[in-house]
Amino acid sequence: MPIKVAYQATIEYMQILDEQGGLDAKLARDTLTDDQVVMLYEHMSMCRRLDEIAFKLQRSGRLGTYPQNMGQEAIASVALAARPQDWMVPCYRENAALYLHGLPPEMILLHWMGDERGNQIPEGLNITPMSIPIGSHMLHAAGIGWAARIRGDDQVAFTFFGDGATSEGDFHEACNFAGVMHAPVVFICQNNQWAISTPRSKQTRSETFAQKGIAYGLKVRQVDGNDIFAIFRAAREAVADALKGQPTMIETLTYRLGDHTTADDARRYRDPAELEAARKRDPLIRTRKYLESKDLWSADQEEAMIERNKAQVDDIVARATNIEKPKTTDIFDAMFATIPPELARQRDTMQTNSLGQFPQQETLRRGATAHSPTQSPAHA
Repeated sequence: MPIKVAYQATIEYMQILDEQGGLDAKLARDTLTDDQVVMLYEHMSMCRRLDEIAFKLQRSGRLGTYPQNMGQEAIASVALAARPQDWMVPCYRENAALYLHGLPPEMILLHWMGDERGNQIPEGLNITPMSIPIGSHMLHAAGIGWAARIRGDDQVAFTFFGDGATSEGDFHEACNFAGVMHAPVVFICQNNQWAISTPRSKQTRSETFAQKGIAYGLKVRQVDGNDIFAIFRAAREAVADALKGQPTMIETLTYRLGDHTTADDARRYRDPAELEAARKRDPLIRTRKYLESKDLWSADQEEAMIERNKAQVDDIVARATNIEKPKTTDIFDAMFATIPPELARQRDTMQTNSLGQFPQQETLRRGATAHSPTQSPAHA
């Protein structure tokens, strides 16, 4: 019997805006408008400024450990492809997309300040709190997508993760579940080449991370992760596929320009030449070059934007640092829609024992002692 090919697959790589700001007009057709590109450039620049200030807040002791988003801001294009009703299920390095989807930026700062109000997503905003455990949130995205399909809701769940997360079992379970259930989920792998200090070369022997999705029936794409046009187009196409019951995985090739977090020092394991080469692919630089080539941006506009960003970020930081201190009762009031009587007593008395909750019992206890068999009134 002849040997037959059981399966073959190819993965296309898409770049629309190159490192020098050159645009492939054919691929860019019907994607981002000039106004949207200007808005994205301004938004990414604001996010970069906020990242820099967050770093300083951490170094001055006003913020806990913080993971910078520097170099990965182009992921914001996903939020333009998403609809307001779609879900964002993040890890911790896609602030730019979350802000565009409606998340108040100060909530990210509150989270890293250790204030749980940073995880209290505003009502009606389809964003889950950031997930610090690697990969676990992808299961939530698969469940959200499946629930939307069962209910017939017009919703897609976007979930973000790094290259290191593809080595977690949760990633494989989530992809398999979404594939089998035809859940409208878009898995976005931000391949920034490093899982803390583990380089991509030691993370997997797969030639791409995108191909991992093929085994689970996902439609896969690989794009330049510093190219706002390519990310937008891939995400928009993924939404259309997801609504037809075809989940997708998009691998975005980008680079982490900063340390893994403020608790890390990438100089100990990363070649400076590699970092310098990555800086030339910075999404902000190439987007500005494109705008300048089309006479959509000038030095005066850049200077004015910088001043606006300073004021905007100062306002964001003020809202986070000047927030009213939480009340002790918040932990009770936020736990239940209707608080049970027992917990209401604990909240009101700040006591868990019956004597603390009902101090009038103290006189009964003294009376019981006074009339005990060993100390009766007759022998007092």
